[in-house]
Amino acid sequence: MAVSSFQTDDDDALMTEINMTPLVDVMLVLLIVFLVTIPVLNHAVKVNLPQAVSQPEDLKPTNIDVSVQADGSVWWNKKEMNPAELKAAITTAAAQTPQPEIHLYADRAVRYEAVANVMSAAQAGGLSKLGFVTQPAAAQ
Repeated sequence: MAVSSFQTDDDDALMTEINMTPLVDVMLVLLIVFLVTIPVLNHAVKVNLPQAVSQPEDLKPTNIDVSVQADGSVWWNKKEMNPAELKAAITTAAAQTPQPEIHLYADRAVRYEAVANVMSAAQAGGLSKLGFVTQPAAAQ
């Protein structure tokens, strides 16, 4: 029982001290509840799994260099090709897994039509990865 120096004969006087006993009781009950429920939440089935060693297959796509010269001639990996040979090479490349990337080198003086024909043939043949290769501008 708390004895206060401001004790009066009045029973209706305000109590100025906080009774910590109920608060401590509630905290202890909560602690016990959490300690009991934590092992229940971790109810995993124990299985003896086999062990195996494997390496992830890291297949990188190959790069195919396609050059379009100023006169409109097309070169596939440094080999000149006519439109029929180009179409056959694109079809063969599209069937590979993973699909190769086309790096398109176009001469500065080539007509846009020649580049568009190569791009159209690649798309029609099923190749979707196509990138233009350029030279960085010289610093001035």
